[in-house]
Amino acid sequence: MKILNLFITFFKIGAFTLGGGFPMLPIIEREIVTKKKLMTDEEYIDSISLAQTAPGPIAANISILVGYRIYGFLGALAAFLGAVLPSFIIILVISHFFMGVQDNTYVQAAFKGVRPVVCALVFAALVGLVEKAHLNKFEYAISALAFLIVVFLDVNPIFVIIGGVVIALSKDKFIKNK
Repeated sequence: MKILNLFITFFKIGAFTLGGGFPMLPIIEREIVTKKKLMTDEEYIDSISLAQTAPGPIAANISILVGYRIYGFLGALAAFLGAVLPSFIIILVISHFFMGVQDNTYVQAAFKGVRPVVCALVFAALVGLVEKAHLNKFEYAISALAFLIVVFLDVNPIFVIIGGVVIALSKDKFIKNK
């Protein structure tokens, strides 16, 4: 029954979240961490970090990691299916009808209206993540540097993540040797 409830929770999240995986993050946090208390803030933030480093969509990755951390393999499967099935079903239905209405001004206006809302949801997820990460000044500096490198130098994020790991390990080793 617990695994079915996890599936239903992720199905609802997948069905009612627009804009992909990043807007899902604060909703997953509210349901799994705040309401159901199945994970701590720290465990969830760690899961987000890991989900972003893994290849594939963030929605799939975070649902698998959260489900696995809570109920093991079956939890991962239930959360993953719950998160992706609504989108799969909706895309099948939309693709069937969209070809006939893609040039409709109301449909185009609806998409234009959704874009800023999705941006706001992504920004809200970022603010929540930063607040709960409890970064020190050094970590804020690393975050800012990583942001600048990805945005302005167009470096692949995986290389920036590897660089962050190297910097953190080097800093820890330097402090231990003092």
